[in-house]
Amino acid sequence: MNSPPHLTQGLKNVSDSYPCYLTEHSNLTCRRLHFVGSNLSLAGPTRLIATGKPQYLLYALLCGYSITEVGHYGFEKNKLASFNRPLHGCMSDWTMYKDI
Repeated sequence: MNSPPHLTQGLKNVSDSYPCYLTEHSNLTCRRLHFVGSNLSLAGPTRLIATGKPQYLLYALLCGYSITEVGHYGFEKNKLASFNRPLHGCMSDWTMYKDI
């Protein structure tokens, strides 16, 4: 269930890592769950601004990552690679969001 090492090592920039990121997100349901999780993560800062309650940032992270975990473990049968290269993973998430 681990990501193959060649997908997370030796990548110098986000444009290099995006094609590798897509190979770990080939399942359509996983991609859709990422899209939902990204939308929920955008709702957190919006609610923070509207209410002034900072806990909405925590809710955004929990909801966003929980949903993407379901996509990876349940449908893609791999682990999130974002923890190996957090900046690349985050930028690739939003690139895929834009592409969707």
